[in-house]
Amino acid sequence: MKNLGNMLKQAQQMQTRMAEMQAKLEATEVEGQAGAGMVKVKLTGKGDLRRVTIDPSLMTAEDREVLEDLLVAAHADAKQKVEATMAEEMQKATAGMGLPPGLKLPF
Repeated sequence: MKNLGNMLKQAQQMQTRMAEMQAKLEATEVEGQAGAGMVKVKLTGKGDLRRVTIDPSLMTAEDREVLEDLLVAAHADAKQKVEATMAEEMQKATAGMGLPPGLKLPF
């Protein structure tokens, strides 16, 4: 019975840590760039797009396709940074819980 009590206590601690982590991720903003910083996007830690910044020199009809590609690349860069931040925060939240490596909890 003692093990069950410890497991329940650990589960409650993990639930608290997860709630704190989700709030922290929502407040976090990550910037992705492309084209040597000519296109920048900001995402929250949850992946919501907050801002797009485009260098005015890219605002020509001839550069439309380049701009579209740079937007996609900047978003991918920011998304990769968000995922790395989430993985780091998840590791902190589950430290000492004895969970198997690579276990992905829902977000």
